[in-house]
Amino acid sequence: MTYGSLLAPSPAEERSTTDVRPAAERQRGQNVMRILKAGVLYFVLVFGTGFVLGTIRTLWVVPRLGTRMAELMETPIMFVVTILAARWTAQRLAVPPTRSGRLGMGGIAFGLMLAAEFGLVLWVRGLSIREYLATRDPVSGAVYYVMLGVFAIMPLLAARR
Repeated sequence: MTYGSLLAPSPAEERSTTDVRPAAERQRGQNVMRILKAGVLYFVLVFGTGFVLGTIRTLWVVPRLGTRMAELMETPIMFVVTILAARWTAQRLAVPPTRSGRLGMGGIAFGLMLAAEFGLVLWVRGLSIREYLATRDPVSGAVYYVMLGVFAIMPLLAARR
């Protein structure tokens, strides 16, 4: 036995220790990673689209029609984007069609959306959360909050069984 053999496992030892977890546990771990990746991707798709539409809305539509009308006009577009992004992401990343899997995907995306909304947006605009909520239009703001809830549960609603 050499010094090197004390440090490195033999090929037989290496094979026996690679992954001794039961198949169900490995599958569970893979599902968790799928759900996590899907939540992040779903958030990126919807937030990215909202960022682009928000820029267009702020620069061109708000000056012509006002904040309320501009935000309400954007809502149906974002609703369709939310449906398509939820379906595509869940199918593409093979998110389990279970309630917990789909709500997990939506919950992760929702958490990221709130972090982006309250972190990035408030930091850029220099507002507190209280000031931000006070400046929202009561009608379009309420619609926006409903849409956040829809965004969170859309992976479950858009599931193809």
